[in-house]
Amino acid sequence: MEFCPRCGSVLVMKTKNMGCQRCGYSSKSKMKIKTSEKIGSKKEVAIIKEKDVEVYPIVDLDKPCEKCGNKKAYFWTLQTRATDEAETKFFKCTKCEFTWREYR
Repeated sequence: MEFCPRCGSVLVMKTKNMGCQRCGYSSKSKMKIKTSEKIGSKKEVAIIKEKDVEVYPIVDLDKPCEKCGNKKAYFWTLQTRATDEAETKFFKCTKCEFTWREYR
């Protein structure tokens, strides 16, 4: 990239030579453009197992799971109703993966 010696603007290619669009300066030399690109090797795609995805905190439950009686579950909350109402709590059993929700 070359710049105009008069005003500092970027010189653009005209029909035969380079010129400045701001002040009208024209260069007698031709512009040589070089481009290069480095292509690296492809990285392998990581395979995630279903059990590795569970990143929610585990809580001890007041009442056990309805399906298997386990007392530990994953826990998360979502705003499923209007913003002035309480969040919905979701639980997922760590043993049988039964999911339920609790409104308050």
